[in-house]
Amino acid sequence: MKTRNVKFGVIAVALLSMAMPFTAKAQDKVEASVGADLVSGYIWRGQDLGGVSLQPSASVAYKGISLGAWGSVGIDGTDADGYNAKEFDLTLGYATGGFSVSVTDYWFNTGAGYGHYGAHNTAHVFEAQLGYDFGPLAVNWYTNFAGDDGVKGDDADRAYSSYISVAAPFKLGGLDWTAEIGATPWETTFYGANGFAVCDLSLGVSKDIKVTDSFSLPLFAKATWNPRSEGAYFVVGLSF
Repeated sequence: MKTRNVKFGVIAVALLSMAMPFTAKAQDKVEASVGADLVSGYIWRGQDLGGVSLQPSASVAYKGISLGAWGSVGIDGTDADGYNAKEFDLTLGYATGGFSVSVTDYWFNTGAGYGHYGAHNTAHVFEAQLGYDFGPLAVNWYTNFAGDDGVKGDDADRAYSSYISVAAPFKLGGLDWTAEIGATPWETTFYGANGFAVCDLSLGVSKDIKVTDSFSLPLFAKATWNPRSEGAYFVVGLSF
């Protein structure tokens, strides 16, 4: 989250993020992976969540069931309060064909400790995802259902903050590209929206940088515009 790193590279290419859709076909044996992204900025769903960051990931999957871990830590200094925020996410998902469903537990060390799950004393956010990858187009819906969610209205009711994403991969000039649009369907302080709002228009590209005959490093870049906040970002990263 706060992928889904920029969650391009390992997240966008391998999973489209740990908090993003799992699209692999069911496998007959256990498959595991580990990696890390080094990104020039942490942009998530049109929101600026940090500067230069290291974002490790690991996952294990069997017959369509996946368990993944993802983290982020800033390495270019501390925030205005002298604090270096860290994130740790866990995602349990299932995928078959183009269909995917998952639940993600996002946690940030800027609030209550990891073991605090109370409705009014937690730094965890729990999100459900449902999506389908049609090949030329992937559609995903995300909703926060528990934890430190945003609110809406004068009564500060839980917003069940939601986000819908439509992504289209394509090839151009010998490189892999992805165009994406993301929006919040209703009011929530979680995304800073007063109603329906488009908060992510992005275009990403990736290529492999050949280091040796048998080893290459994936390089990726992504431009993001947030019409709601009038923000614009361009980030680059390497996957290891």
